[in-house]
Amino acid sequence: MAPQTGPSEKGTGAVPAFLQLFTWEEVGIRNGGRQGQEQWLVIDRKVYDVSKFSKRHPGGSRVISHYAGQDATDAFVAFHNDKSLVQKYLKSLVIGELAPDQPSFESNKKKSLLEDFRELRCTVEKMGLLRPDYFFFFLIFLHLLVLDAAAWLVVWYFGTSLVPFLAGMVFFTTAQIQMGWFQHDLGHCSVFRRPRWNHLLQTVVINLLKGLPASWWNHLHNQHHAKPNCFRKDPDLNMHPLLFSLGKTLSVQLGKQKKKFMPYNYQHKYFFLLAPLALVPFFQLSIFYFGIKRKKWLDLILVVAFNIRVCLMYIPLMGFKAFMVYYWLSRYLESTWFIWVSQMNHIPMDIDYDKNEDWVSTQLHATCNVNQSVFNDWFTGHLNFQIEHHLFPTMPRHNYWKVAPMVKSLCDKHGIEYKRKTLLEAFADILHSLKDSGEHWLEAYLHG
Repeated sequence: MAPQTGPSEKGTGAVPAFLQLFTWEEVGIRNGGRQGQEQWLVIDRKVYDVSKFSKRHPGGSRVISHYAGQDATDAFVAFHNDKSLVQKYLKSLVIGELAPDQPSFESNKKKSLLEDFRELRCTVEKMGLLRPDYFFFFLIFLHLLVLDAAAWLVVWYFGTSLVPFLAGMVFFTTAQIQMGWFQHDLGHCSVFRRPRWNHLLQTVVINLLKGLPASWWNHLHNQHHAKPNCFRKDPDLNMHPLLFSLGKTLSVQLGKQKKKFMPYNYQHKYFFLLAPLALVPFFQLSIFYFGIKRKKWLDLILVVAFNIRVCLMYIPLMGFKAFMVYYWLSRYLESTWFIWVSQMNHIPMDIDYDKNEDWVSTQLHATCNVNQSVFNDWFTGHLNFQIEHHLFPTMPRHNYWKVAPMVKSLCDKHGIEYKRKTLLEAFADILHSLKDSGEHWLEAYLHG
């Protein structure tokens, strides 16, 4: 269907008096596949041109580009609690709407599933499950501050002999990982109702208490949530193919191309050592590359301030060489903790290119849960409820268990597998998945 045009003023940012009408075919080809190509997306049947706005998007340029040429309604609702705040951006971007004969989303998406999920979303909002419990998060923040203080106090009071040295390192590692879980809450705007307060405290926690830039983390993590386990859209898959071969499709493709950066058929044996070891320098190098390239000078200044702070706290107590051992060994332990927790929900699941599935299928095919317990909740920062977290990324973590039965009922109704495991099974499945992927790669490499 050819676009139906009406009078409008170019360059004013005003909404046209008569909206143009588009088909899904016309929207689909504006996917930004080529450099400089237009990027359109659909939200509630309205068509928006985000070609220029994507670079100014507060959540990051790539996360919005990943939905170019697609319906982004459910992703938009999931990421934005305060709809009135984003309306000022949307009004100037609308260029038309879907023609009356066009469905509200692409034909490959399940209408009944999306309708039921949107009804569930309304139920969640009415039940107040998106509202944070400030006392809960106060206790979370307090306990990580206590851990951080304990790391220094143990060394200050007991000295630097082996036992207090190791005890301090354990406290420091635990404090850092728990700060990571808490800043994750803040990055998803689930601690305060106002996004501004979430972003402000996140900057304090991740920049000053952890030494990582908030803008860098948000840029990467928002993409992961938008398109989990979608190669070239989910940054968490960037370890493929340099270090690991992930998923059957990508592994077979890599094998047929006769590419071998690592002995992938042994990757299940070197994962436990190499993955956390590689993550430490990758984080350190990428944060400065990102900060300099995107001119995030405040973030970089705060990261430098963190490093000065920890040096001034610990070097007078143990000397420079001992501090280097203390700090980098703690970072390795933290990296190990982070890698196993963050990947247990994703590596064993479907890994492929973006298939433009509906929001529910996209998240369920890429995530699984780990059984609830007091320890699992604390150890994983409630990321054992990965399914609920991905479906409702702004939901405060203390409400995941409340919505979980409703999500499972939705999955049962529509024949979607709702995977749940023990913590040890989840860890083991990482290795099983890597072993299978390595075997797929080897078979294609030798005989493909």
